[in-house]
Amino acid sequence: MANILTSRSENYSQWYNDLVTKADLAENSAVRGCMVIKPYGYAIWEKMQQTLDKMFKDTGHYNAYFPLFIPKSFFSKEASHVEGFAKECAVVTHYRLKNDPNGKGIVVDEDAKLEEELIVRPTSETIIWNTYKNWIQSYRDLPILLNQWANVVRWEMRTRLFLRTTEFLWQEGHTAHATATEAVAEARQMLDVYAEFAEKWLAIPVIKGRKSDSERFAGAVDTYTIEGLMQDGKALQCGTSHFLGQNFAKAFDVTFDNKEGKIEYVWATSWGVSTRLMGALIMSHSDDKGLVIPPKLAPIQVVIIPIYKKESELNEISEKIAPIIAKLKQKNISVKFDSADNQTPGWKFSEYEFRGVPVRLAVGPRDLKNNTIEIARRDTLTKQTISQDDIENVVENLLVEIQENIFQKAKTFRENNTRKVETYDEFKQVLDEKGGFILAHWDESAETESQIKEETKATIRCIPLDSVDEEGKCIISGKPSKRRVLFARAY
Repeated sequence: MANILTSRSENYSQWYNDLVTKADLAENSAVRGCMVIKPYGYAIWEKMQQTLDKMFKDTGHYNAYFPLFIPKSFFSKEASHVEGFAKECAVVTHYRLKNDPNGKGIVVDEDAKLEEELIVRPTSETIIWNTYKNWIQSYRDLPILLNQWANVVRWEMRTRLFLRTTEFLWQEGHTAHATATEAVAEARQMLDVYAEFAEKWLAIPVIKGRKSDSERFAGAVDTYTIEGLMQDGKALQCGTSHFLGQNFAKAFDVTFDNKEGKIEYVWATSWGVSTRLMGALIMSHSDDKGLVIPPKLAPIQVVIIPIYKKESELNEISEKIAPIIAKLKQKNISVKFDSADNQTPGWKFSEYEFRGVPVRLAVGPRDLKNNTIEIARRDTLTKQTISQDDIENVVENLLVEIQENIFQKAKTFRENNTRKVETYDEFKQVLDEKGGFILAHWDESAETESQIKEETKATIRCIPLDSVDEEGKCIISGKPSKRRVLFARAY
């Protein structure tokens, strides 16, 4: 199957599109800009969901669900929020169809115009804070720690499967607190949750940071982000967590009686990751032979392929393999025994390699006699013949090793493609010739940031949280700078 992929070096964008569709992860739908997530792709997303959902609940959060439709007037209550989303909103204006009187199919019933238009959810801050107003009266009602799994719509002109589609899946957390300190701690905690998930499950090393004022979420006081570096040298925002201050509480008049009996506005956060993480996983690890999926997220962690010519040989292999499969499953390892006779073993080897299955076991009549089994790993494309004894523990340890190796490979790539520059000329040269992350001094002015973005298409990905004070001069203005910030071209 590898020969059906455009190589990364030839056309990275086409390689990505080929891989998403040919590995049966997703495809474009009949609705322009929207995608169909196919079973194999959705199985990966489900594993992401299950892991994150447990992490949220382990930190005290509960799931809820809020409406898909939001009254237009809600958006006008928070000025920066509506300005940030106005150009991306899908709007419902009518509630009924009718047969065309001229016999030309179905038309909108003009008499069924809504008194107030409804916005199809681009994000849920407004509808949720309108609801919180009814839930919160006293400090005893706080904190509220909610999350919802949902779909959202943000109208896009240029789309790419998983990375940018008009409709996508995500989770969005929305919390309410009695103090700013609690809210900031919540926003930072959830950023740490996202970073842990990215590194330990997605095997993507990320940089945690704070967005510049011009890049922060519409309606936020501060936006925190995790940024990953893809194999083509472009950055991908992998998750964000926002300290919303009291902006939405004031917009929707959400107040509470504090412990001293005084009325205060509530403090808020919101945070989210989306199916964009599927794109991050693909672009961080996969190669010209197909997908490379970290074992923790692989729908099939181990595939076992019998090699036989006679049905009697298949029966012998199946009998020998059955207890091995049972032991693997006891260790919560997902395993598939592919005994289908409509494809050759060689075809199956290529197919499961293309689909990124971490470990492949192959066994034939000779292996039965010798009590051996061939074991191959997707990350290094190496294989060896080993004893069948204790195979379940060998596989279990190998999956851990593969997960770590994939992460370390991505981390080494990031380290080798993160560079410090001192001048604007050097900045542009590195950006054009090498790409990757660039650490440079910035004078913290919106004008300088805008100039860099306009002239180079690079943006400030974040102000790293672990950055140390380092006196320098802005690469554009020459004005004093206290620290370096992270630049990159991005998806």
